[in-house]
Amino acid sequence: MGIVSINDALRLAQESDLDLVEVAPTARPPVCKLMDYGKFKYESALKARESRRNQAQTVIKEIKLRPKIDPHDYGTKKAHVERFLRQGDKVKVTIMFRGREQSRPELGFRLLQRLAGDVEELGFVESQPRQDGRNMIMVIGPHRRKSEARSEARSERAGRDAHHERGSSRSRAANAVAPEVGAVAADAVAADVVAADVVAADVGGAPADAETAPQPQPAAAASSARRSASSEG
Repeated sequence: MGIVSINDALRLAQESDLDLVEVAPTARPPVCKLMDYGKFKYESALKARESRRNQAQTVIKEIKLRPKIDPHDYGTKKAHVERFLRQGDKVKVTIMFRGREQSRPELGFRLLQRLAGDVEELGFVESQPRQDGRNMIMVIGPHRRKSEARSEARSERAGRDAHHERGSSRSRAANAVAPEVGAVAADAVAADVVAADVVAADVGGAPADAETAPQPQPAAAASSARRSASSEG
């Protein structure tokens, strides 16, 4: 728009129903812009919130060891260091010297070198071992960033949720089929019982009919009966 007076700039802002915002006060002449200042502040707040959400803050975890640590305790501490590195966090490893141990700093140095070699697949030595009073400190950084670790953790969580949902669906389907199978089995058992009752009735009625029916006579008895009847005649 070029260089205009303040009064003309205010008049243009009022006619456009916008705000006159000074964006470069140190310039000569100062630079102003016509904009909706409320909308500008709202969009700026949204952008700042989105940038904070995507920004991954690196956290420094600390693990403390003794120069003469037990092998089992060393394995536990190493597992913690590996877990922190997988999460994308830095690890500060501190060797604490007590009493006469202060005269043997090489013990702490060898222990730190051993730990760095054991976790080299997950992290690297960001700060070399250095003496700090009665302690020796080393910092191990992760190979991958915090954001990558978070995205991978979200993917694994989504996969577990999907697997759990599929298992629940199969369980619900099995529970829905079970009553139908039970009803069919009950109907089959009832049909078998009815058929058994019918057979039993048939078998039970046969002897009664046999008792009431006329019994056949032997052939000899029938012929003697005919001869008796003819002699009487």
